[in-house]
Amino acid sequence: MKVFKFGGASVKDAAGVRNVERIVRLEGANDLMVVVSAMGKTTNALERVVDYLAAGQEDKALTQWVDIIDFHVAIMKELGLQPGVDIRLQGEIPYDPSLPYDENYDQVVSLGEIMSTQIVAVYLLKQGLSVEWWNMPKLLRTDNTWREAVIDETTSRSVIRAGWDRPNRPGIVVAQGFIGGTEDGKRTTLGREGSDYSAAVLGNYLDAESVTIWKDVPGILNADPRIEPNTVLIPSLRYMDAVELANSGAQVMHPKSIRPLENKHIPLFVKPFGDPKASGSVISDDGVGPVGVPVYIWRKNQILITMRAKDFSFALEESLSEIFDIIHQHRLKVSLIQSSAVTISVCVDNTRFVQGAIEALQKGFNVSYNDHLSLLTIRGTTPEVLEQAKAGRTIMLSQTTRRTARLVVKE
Repeated sequence: MKVFKFGGASVKDAAGVRNVERIVRLEGANDLMVVVSAMGKTTNALERVVDYLAAGQEDKALTQWVDIIDFHVAIMKELGLQPGVDIRLQGEIPYDPSLPYDENYDQVVSLGEIMSTQIVAVYLLKQGLSVEWWNMPKLLRTDNTWREAVIDETTSRSVIRAGWDRPNRPGIVVAQGFIGGTEDGKRTTLGREGSDYSAAVLGNYLDAESVTIWKDVPGILNADPRIEPNTVLIPSLRYMDAVELANSGAQVMHPKSIRPLENKHIPLFVKPFGDPKASGSVISDDGVGPVGVPVYIWRKNQILITMRAKDFSFALEESLSEIFDIIHQHRLKVSLIQSSAVTISVCVDNTRFVQGAIEALQKGFNVSYNDHLSLLTIRGTTPEVLEQAKAGRTIMLSQTTRRTARLVVKE
């Protein structure tokens, strides 16, 4: 069997859903797990619904919610599906003001994947394909770490394997990425861009021949084509190289998606959904890596936090554990660390948790920070490449090793 994962850009409109059918038919439409993300920018729109409700702005939340429903209804109608008959979309917003923000987030934002997969599954079924829709919150069991749920491997593997191996199962299963569920029936999410991780986990559980991520780029490129005009396709990578790229901020795959595949030596293909016969890129045991090609990885919306001991001394080994306990408690994602005799600096994703972390750090340290930053990682750097990257940019911090340069720059 194979696993196909289609991201939001792949199913952003009716044409995208029809293209999913075309790709599925090219594959032969048999023993295929199709993992689908929320359509277009639906996840961002649902996040705004949660934010409005958390701020007490019910009117804005309802307006945004109606826009989301209308968006999906329009796609359904263009595909020849009947809203309310073929598919019944969620009516009320599943928000409970008595619950914590993160728990409400998971109940609301997870609906993007529920709606998109229902539309894709019903459309494929009406085109004559043998299809079944899976409700992943009932199958992929997780704990209740809202927004960063941890999968219960034993239970999930058993349930999913039993569902796949049962007699007379349809040839195609359409399932949500990004989401799972707790034992008591609450929906959870696996972290932003977690659909890649879902596809990898399913590939691992079902001993897939391969996993393919369908994207709006030719494959794995040495730079983001929206930033660097002259990009080069990287035909193959080793798992280790892919993990390094993903952890540096490459948008090709979720960092957690590599290990489940590497553990079972399952190749991961990255292919363009606009040209399904193209070779794309592959991550496997036999990958050769981006030999001779510098790889540019941008991580946007960063904040650089610098800590200095209040008594002008700095026992590094004593302070690190305290600092990183606070960072962990506030769920910050560290992109870079740098220390000197008297300071420690960390570059982190600028999320809503940052202010709380800064306030906690200020109790024990003098803290300064700069926001509106980006982190540029260059793998395979040379002095010439590094000078070109620095030209015309305000550099807040830089690190250089034998093969890699990392620059924190003003956006």
